[in-house]
Amino acid sequence: MSTKNLKKRRDAVAKMMDAGSVMILYSGKEVHVSEDEYYMFEVNKNFRYLTDIDRDNMVLFIDKTGKKVTETLFIEEADPLMEKWYGKKLTKDEAKEISGIEDVRFIDSFDNMLARMLTTCCIKNAYFDLYHHDASDELDFNHKRAMEFHKKNPAVVLKNAYEIIGYLRMSKDADEVKRISHAVDMTRQGLEAVMKELKPGMYEYQAQAIYEYTIHYLGSSGPSFPTIAGSGYNGTMLHYETNRCECKDGDLLLLDLGSKADGWCSDITRTYPVNGKFTKRQKDVYNVVLEANQHIAKIAKPGMTLRELNDECKKVLAKGAKKLGLIKEDSELSKYYMHGVGHHLGLDVHDASTYEGVKLRPGCVITDEPGLYIDEECIGIRIEDDLLITEDGCKVLSKDIIRKPDEIEAFMAKNKKGKK
Repeated sequence: MSTKNLKKRRDAVAKMMDAGSVMILYSGKEVHVSEDEYYMFEVNKNFRYLTDIDRDNMVLFIDKTGKKVTETLFIEEADPLMEKWYGKKLTKDEAKEISGIEDVRFIDSFDNMLARMLTTCCIKNAYFDLYHHDASDELDFNHKRAMEFHKKNPAVVLKNAYEIIGYLRMSKDADEVKRISHAVDMTRQGLEAVMKELKPGMYEYQAQAIYEYTIHYLGSSGPSFPTIAGSGYNGTMLHYETNRCECKDGDLLLLDLGSKADGWCSDITRTYPVNGKFTKRQKDVYNVVLEANQHIAKIAKPGMTLRELNDECKKVLAKGAKKLGLIKEDSELSKYYMHGVGHHLGLDVHDASTYEGVKLRPGCVITDEPGLYIDEECIGIRIEDDLLITEDGCKVLSKDIIRKPDEIEAFMAKNKKGKK
């Protein structure tokens, strides 16, 4: 990733900070699963956004207390014995090369440096990442450090860095779009691999395994979220992740999945006939969802909100659901479509956005994911694409992932295993 773009992001953050402030962003710490095992480490996404470093036990410090804004990166000093067990740490030179931050120090010096500043400088505000999804959630590492800081320094006002960085993250630069596009392309290849193998008698976990093997083989660090592979009735459940049932002849398989490319995510959904051929009813329902999907891709543009796009989506789905005999009134649609048509996409699958109703602007990447879920017919269909908002409309980043029913049937027939 361009260090020039990373510097632009940090400069934009500093510009939005109040004078007399510092920002402290921790990359996070590994968490034990058991005696000698850790959960897979997930770096703080705002730290990653400003440094492009995916390592634990680091701190980004931005100082706006003086006439000139300064930035310092604190990293863990290498211990040769620990490196023998767990692998190499970043050196100062490597950290500088990745992040573009010239002042790199060891993290053991961070607390003393901050203590000196608190006694010699006028720090009025301290920005930490205070994002908290739900009141019942355990506080994350950054939030805990913020609470400890505030307890020791009650005169310093705590401010939420997420509100600044979240706003900036909504609009992607060229580097981010390139990574998301790469993630989308790996997803395309993974889905094509599944279509080549899909047949009655296959299990949902086998479809998942084919997809995840493919993206790993292509260089992905892994799925951007737990893969959803729901066949038959399971496809009507939005976040079905069990993936243990048999894919039966005549059923549909709904695949909601994504890939990571150097930290940035894709999020795609496709629905395939297990035996390679849609029934008439399945195709009729599919085409209603497809019409809504394509309508959103035509109208999405700067100045619109996700809520407005969802309202447009519901109009198309309601009209189609009436023709399908599912509903008589628009108000009944929620029985068959109960989620929004899209969300922001980037470092997180449901990426940062500052408040509901914020208007889209060029550079935003959003999903376009209408669906219909008919429990009584065991039909669940969702078609999800990733859209880049441009100056006057949008670009479908996932346009090469086939979605029309005739294209899907033709691809599966042509690539069916055992066909000569």
